[in-house]
Amino acid sequence: MKPVDKKIYLASKSPRRRELLRQVGIDFELLLLRSDGPRGPDVTEEVLPGEAPLDYVSRVAREKAAFAADLVVKRRMAPRAVLAADTTVTIDGAILGKPATPNEAIAMLQQLSGRTHQVLTAIAVHSPDFAGQITQVSDVRFGVLSPAAIAAYCATSEPYDKAGGYGIQGPAAQFIEHITGSHSGIMGLPLYETAQLLRQAGLPLP
Repeated sequence: MKPVDKKIYLASKSPRRRELLRQVGIDFELLLLRSDGPRGPDVTEEVLPGEAPLDYVSRVAREKAAFAADLVVKRRMAPRAVLAADTTVTIDGAILGKPATPNEAIAMLQQLSGRTHQVLTAIAVHSPDFAGQITQVSDVRFGVLSPAAIAAYCATSEPYDKAGGYGIQGPAAQFIEHITGSHSGIMGLPLYETAQLLRQAGLPLP
């Protein structure tokens, strides 16, 4: 496979994904997709009727990577690997998105309290001659949360830009009793699987 540029395009607004790539020394340039505005998002994150959580998160990551790769060609940008990702939280077969109100955040935390849920992070990589996708699944168990703890947490800004209403890297770490899977995957970018895909795309990683 022809080697690609050592730098990649990251099609994500997530500051956590940027931190994780920097952690392992992967150089990147942001290639941001439109998420709102008069013309709507470049890639919709709406769940299709009857779509299972695993199918949903995999599809969204693939569509983001494909759209971003197409932008690279249309804008005549340097040919590099494009990385996109999507993370969702699921419990009882239902997808928990990002809460928009305190009541939504409180309801999510109540649902997660004392139970095990799954965090699914799908990553997709497109390069000039490669397209691949992997979904990493982690189990996360919350301890029993008191109404006061939930109310105090949901009164902060923490829950409102995160799937399931929490992030493992923030104050909600104190709620987590046990995890099985990938810590970085729960943050939003499973680094082992990411490195696998980028190597397959021709990136010269160790």
